[in-house]
Amino acid sequence: MRRTYVWRRLDEPGMEVAHVESLSRATGTQIARTYEARWRLEDGRLHLQVDEDRRITVELGDADFFDLFASPFFNSLPVMRDGLLEAGPPRDYVMQFVTLPELEVLRSAQRYEPRGERVVRYSSGSFSADIDFDADGFVVLYHGFLERLWPRNRATSP
Repeated sequence: MRRTYVWRRLDEPGMEVAHVESLSRATGTQIARTYEARWRLEDGRLHLQVDEDRRITVELGDADFFDLFASPFFNSLPVMRDGLLEAGPPRDYVMQFVTLPELEVLRSAQRYEPRGERVVRYSSGSFSADIDFDADGFVVLYHGFLERLWPRNRATSP
């Protein structure tokens, strides 16, 4: 079953729409102040296009997951796979991280610390933030950075 999610940035103008078929098969579009990016996740590959002229395909290799700048869909992958919605020990991952709009591919050490009540503390390097998830494991609020517009979170919607 295909689901559509829409998030907006809180720190500057921007948004993302993701169409999710499964944790390994999804497409998305990001619109930001300085770029438009399209991505497609399938079969262990992340296909990316920025504006009309730049494209890359990234292989997962021995990384745990992909991560794409300003894409909350990718924050959901470890949370869903490893059941991080309830309090528990922190989990460390190595991500294939892609910067936007540069399309630079970096290996990124990231920590996800389940704090309970569907909140996870995300950290990488000196940066950390709490991320709230819905019962299915999709991002509702990435504190100070992104919030979901659709579907609305049932717990906070009238």
